[in-house]
Amino acid sequence: MIIAIITIAYAILQCLKKVGTIMSAYTQIPTTDRDNDNNDSISQPSDSNKEIELAMPSNLKVKFATMERFLSNIKNEKPIRFSREELEEITKSYTTVLGFGAYGVVYKGELSNGEKVAVKVLNSLDLGTEEQFKAEVSTIGRTYHINLVRLYGFCFQHDKRALVYEYVSNGSLNNLLFGNLNKKVELGKLLEIAIGTAKGIAYLHEECQHRIIHYDIKPENILLGLNLEPKVADFGLAKLCSRERSQVNMTHFRGTRGYAAPELWKLCPVNHKCDVYSFGIVLFEIVGRRRHFDSDYRESQQWFPKWTWDMIENSELPMMLSLYGIEEKDMKKAERMLMVALWCVQYFPSDRPLMSNVVKMLEGDTEILPPPFPFQNLVSSKPHLTSKGTSEDSDVSTSYVTESSTQFNTEL
Repeated sequence: MIIAIITIAYAILQCLKKVGTIMSAYTQIPTTDRDNDNNDSISQPSDSNKEIELAMPSNLKVKFATMERFLSNIKNEKPIRFSREELEEITKSYTTVLGFGAYGVVYKGELSNGEKVAVKVLNSLDLGTEEQFKAEVSTIGRTYHINLVRLYGFCFQHDKRALVYEYVSNGSLNNLLFGNLNKKVELGKLLEIAIGTAKGIAYLHEECQHRIIHYDIKPENILLGLNLEPKVADFGLAKLCSRERSQVNMTHFRGTRGYAAPELWKLCPVNHKCDVYSFGIVLFEIVGRRRHFDSDYRESQQWFPKWTWDMIENSELPMMLSLYGIEEKDMKKAERMLMVALWCVQYFPSDRPLMSNVVKMLEGDTEILPPPFPFQNLVSSKPHLTSKGTSEDSDVSTSYVTESSTQFNTEL
């Protein structure tokens, strides 16, 4: 009887060991393709591994690995690759056109889960189109922020290039400020739009694993959601920059005339502060609800940033704001926005604040000191103020010293 009991116990123990081995094989699903390679190199055909292969069918292993990659993609917010046939289904054979751009046509679409999307079909296969495609996928495809337009996926086939974005329902800030259907939006809401836009740019500059420089911040590239929440869009000129590199070499001009920072015209090394300059120009337009340059005004008022500086110097800013319909209750908000804008459009990149500091100033969380004279490129004989430090990430909104115009001439 003792021998029989020992024999039965031994048989049960062997069965449990086999079950445990098989279960561990099912649970060891590779998380990446690299893991698959490592597993293949380690698990050479031994007797025990043959038993595991028989216990786990090959098609089941493929399904597990595919699902793992799918979950990993969702976690990392990676864009999905669509086929040409899937795009035709999403857009219902491209029936609804949302707009036209320099690189293609944008169509309205809908994913299988009911999510509305905008599908930009690139209209040529030249080098410029290829560069725009790579820029968009490599930059916005890595990000997820409430104030950035989300890239759901793309199509890349020999005869079709397309990008699939979230659908943003209220057009662009350009339409809101200057369009024929100009809505009367209170300054408080416009301030919210400015803050949201600044948060999106700050995320690109300071929170992503690799710093992203947009290069083309302007009202046309700021889209507005259902409640006018802003979303920075159009990353066709954007570029990744490692945090170890403070500057990026320029081989050709990037940006839009009027919004592009002065250093972009010199084709010299630039940094993320060029986006700060562009945002400053947009901020002027938000407050004035006018173009930053308008030849219909008399000469002293044509360039809104310079006119704003002159009004501050002459203590006439409230009078100017009243001309643009700013009510008394909103005067402080408008003055704060214009002071921040003047900090952003400083001629020297090192004098411009970080976008995270721009957010704090707009929200009223930090004191805004009078900015230095920002237009040295226009009036070289005037002394100007600049930050004490030369670090590109210094907080220039809180301290500065006087310098002569000699440095300006040297910079040029």
